[in-house]
Amino acid sequence: MMKRKRFLGSLLGSPFLAAEGFQPDDRPKTGVLDEMPWRIPPYLKPGDTIGITCPAGFMTLDEIQPSVRVLKSWGFNLRIGKTVGARDFTFGGTDAERSADMQQMLDDPSIHAIMCARGGYGCIRIIDQLDFRKFIIKPKWIIGFSDITVFHAQLNHQYHIASIHSKMCNSFPEVPEQAENGQWESILSIRSALTGKPVEYPVVYDLSNRPGLGQGILTGGNLKTIETLAGSASDLRTEGMILFLEDAGEYLYSIDRMFYNLKRTGKLEKLGGLLIGGFRVKPDDPGEEFGRSVYNMVLEQVAAYNYPVCFNFPVGHQKLNYAMKCGVRHELNITSDRVIFKEIV
Repeated sequence: MMKRKRFLGSLLGSPFLAAEGFQPDDRPKTGVLDEMPWRIPPYLKPGDTIGITCPAGFMTLDEIQPSVRVLKSWGFNLRIGKTVGARDFTFGGTDAERSADMQQMLDDPSIHAIMCARGGYGCIRIIDQLDFRKFIIKPKWIIGFSDITVFHAQLNHQYHIASIHSKMCNSFPEVPEQAENGQWESILSIRSALTGKPVEYPVVYDLSNRPGLGQGILTGGNLKTIETLAGSASDLRTEGMILFLEDAGEYLYSIDRMFYNLKRTGKLEKLGGLLIGGFRVKPDDPGEEFGRSVYNMVLEQVAAYNYPVCFNFPVGHQKLNYAMKCGVRHELNITSDRVIFKEIV
């Protein structure tokens, strides 16, 4: 306990709290790490630079061009990382190449945000090789979802620095005018989040929602990844927060097991609210039908708690995947016929 107090004291007295982009939050604290204030990186303006890197799966230079065109049209400069076009089987280069590319972007003061090209798998293989000391002095937005949940959780657990959970380069349409409903609006929400504008979420009311009013710092991401991080240095902290979850490609029994993991590790106990995004489920094997839905699983695990729960929130491996500012305070208000989810300024 004394070592932890000395560590927190050194953080609170360190110069990075006075660094550019530090925005103190002097409202009442609720979480277990509230001794450390949450910090929001500087919002971007035209002329700022976004770095693109592949910390997980591979992506070619040609494949990122739709995102390059759009980001440039928003007025941003781009820095293409060395891992774009690199490949080591399923990865965007070797572990050493991916960690070096990410490290360079974390450290470079001329890069104002880092967009991950795609998810897949690989971030957990490099997270412990990364040095965040320069990053915490001058934080910047890290953008992505799915496997990029590793970075969101690391910033949540270790540093209390905000990040953006959103679509990545592999989700930008070739022709924006031909994008499917919701896809282009989700892309545009990235610009809003990056530039400090409020994101409006088109939440379709679900009869299974649990009404209530809650506030808290937003946190969450891919459920499988969050389960994988449990007990590690990147374990997600959720006390007093609004938690959002999504997943894809999992069997129902596996999702049930993951929700039990959340409950048994205390991550569902003291939430300000719960958002359930898209869950694209694998069909049960013949003769192995599980007999429960995601609705059943969630409501069973949160029955003992008293906070609002929203289903079918527009986040996840789907066209409707709106930008979410992890590490920023939000309010969730669910009534008998509508859902309002908004950032609290």
